[in-house]
Amino acid sequence: MSAARFGVTGFLNRNTDQPNTKAAGNDTGGAEVMGHGEHRDITGGAARAAVFGVSDGLVTNVSLILGVAGAHPSGGFVRLAGLAGLVAGSFSMALGEYVSMRAQRELFEREITIEAEEIAKRPESETRELSRLYESRGVPRDLADQISKILMSDPKVALSIHSMEELGVHPDSIGSPIQAAVSSFLAFALGAIIPLFAWFFLAGSTAVWISIGVSFVASVLVGGALAVFTGRSIFKSAARQVLLSSLAAGVTYLVGMLVGHTA
Repeated sequence: MSAARFGVTGFLNRNTDQPNTKAAGNDTGGAEVMGHGEHRDITGGAARAAVFGVSDGLVTNVSLILGVAGAHPSGGFVRLAGLAGLVAGSFSMALGEYVSMRAQRELFEREITIEAEEIAKRPESETRELSRLYESRGVPRDLADQISKILMSDPKVALSIHSMEELGVHPDSIGSPIQAAVSSFLAFALGAIIPLFAWFFLAGSTAVWISIGVSFVASVLVGGALAVFTGRSIFKSAARQVLLSSLAAGVTYLVGMLVGHTA
């Protein structure tokens, strides 16, 4: 099962002879081996998607709230607009994520079913196909044939490998549309409630400035969280998030002022 879990590169590393660096007087204590090729997991995406969902909710609702507040309506009107933006945006994100994930899941399931049928009907052909694939990546022919035969000896492993190599997805790693929809709903709602919270208790310029202040802090935190996933400078990521959020909110506030004065 090691090949199914780690892919062909991991399988080759675990099953081919490696130079004994310790015997050669180059004992690194395993640190160099562990450090080489050590990357962030960018395929799972659950936490990353949550951060982006919070960012969407924050930017969308602070822009909406300040845009409406720019026309100087009553505090209750701004609160209603903010709540409408929160609910509408959360459901829109959830439904969009559900439809997208459901369609993707159905497509992958169909392709995986076809692949399973091909493996069952023509195992020799699928073995040669896998061997040619590894050979095209620089694996010697004899070794490619050996690896392919080992992998194809277990139908479950064979399906996993073919799915990952040809479709780019593991059969057991297809996400749940419902889980994705709920996560998107909650993430957007969390971001959207931040600039709205003050309007439940206050109104006017006081509520506006509090919305701006808490949104600024939240933007810094969101930018910092994104920097964790991208490996970029926290300061630059936070500054970019604040700048873009401020731009969106500033434009909508000015539009609200102009419309409010001309209405």
